[in-house]
Amino acid sequence: MSLRAYAPDDDRLGELLDSWKTIAVVGLSADPSRPSFGVARYLKDVGYRVIPVHPDAQEVLGERAYASLADVPEPIDLVDVFRRPEFTPEHAREAVAVGARALWLQEGIVNDEARQIAEDAGLDVVMGLCIKTVHRWLRSQEAAR
Repeated sequence: MSLRAYAPDDDRLGELLDSWKTIAVVGLSADPSRPSFGVARYLKDVGYRVIPVHPDAQEVLGERAYASLADVPEPIDLVDVFRRPEFTPEHAREAVAVGARALWLQEGIVNDEARQIAEDAGLDVVMGLCIKTVHRWLRSQEAAR
């Protein structure tokens, strides 16, 4: 098992970030001190549709929360996961089942089985990186050009 981050090159990451509109955040906490909350708030602020997925939440960031990806009643472009690595293969299978286009395992979360499940189904995969940090960095690079 690898513990290294995994992602497409910067150009492809930029294309993907531009193409995604709806992001389901698995493990999105309603607690503002949690990293998932700050990342999701940032994603909302920069224009993404954020769908909270957490079995114990009713609403997060003014959005209705769903117990699982299967409960989300609209298409999902990206599944962004804030769960321990051992839970990510199941979330990868769920992402495939709901027709998501990509799977992103947040900073510190790497699981090669989840990556393989998603890639075998044709999903783009990023692991071990924070989407907020990557988005900000890529946007700063664009602005510098």
